[in-house]
Amino acid sequence: MTDTTLPVPDAELETSGLYCPEPIMMLHNKVRELSSGDLLKVIATDPATTRDVPKFCTFLGHTLERRHETPEQFLYYIRIS
Repeated sequence: MTDTTLPVPDAELETSGLYCPEPIMMLHNKVRELSSGDLLKVIATDPATTRDVPKFCTFLGHTLERRHETPEQFLYYIRIS
């Protein structure tokens, strides 16, 4: 996979326009709907997610497989454990 190729997720969570703690609360709820091994794409605009999403993954044992930033948004690809 090259740096310009983003993985195809099993599910997507849109949190654009929301601020801490809402994106992480929504992420926590979404993860409950998914199965182990699923890949979740999270779309966010809150800069706090650059800190919060990796900590969420570490704390709950999920794998942050990829993080991609553009000037408008932050994309996270999380493998559910």
